[in-house]
Amino acid sequence: MSGHSKWHKVKNQKAANDPKRSRLFTQLTKKIQIASKESGPDPDVNPSLRSAIEEARAANLPKDKIERAINKGAGIGDEGALKDVQYEGYGPSGVAVLIQASTDNINRTVSEIRKIFKDAGGSLGEPGSAAFVFGDDPHNPTFTSPIRGADTSVFETMIDELESHDDVVRVFHNAG
Repeated sequence: MSGHSKWHKVKNQKAANDPKRSRLFTQLTKKIQIASKESGPDPDVNPSLRSAIEEARAANLPKDKIERAINKGAGIGDEGALKDVQYEGYGPSGVAVLIQASTDNINRTVSEIRKIFKDAGGSLGEPGSAAFVFGDDPHNPTFTSPIRGADTSVFETMIDELESHDDVVRVFHNAG
């Protein structure tokens, strides 16, 4: 029975589950970092941090990763402090896109977001180039832009990639 071992079965199960688990861990650490940054690193005083930690523990996120995420969010220790940034650009069919991100490396993040825009046929703009579309409330743009037929799937793919990016917190657009 050469070639039949328990490891071959486990290997296939791990190959299927590890990417999902990794994505979940990334989302949980980001949630912990943001909660720590907004209201401090003490879970006794910070209810959003406490709930994020409980959620991470329920998903079996290791304790050292939780502590590292708290310190990174609070700007404590060797980890770089998170910076809130806002990016603006235009996607397919000229749809305005506003991205709010929280990152420890602005250069890396802007490069990755620029690539997502470029791959979708859009462009990352200068500060203020698309913000006027959203005014004071990004949830309610001042006007909407229709998306032409073939651009719909490209636009949806671009938005999905932006929303799944590790550093992106929120994405707003004026697609109608």
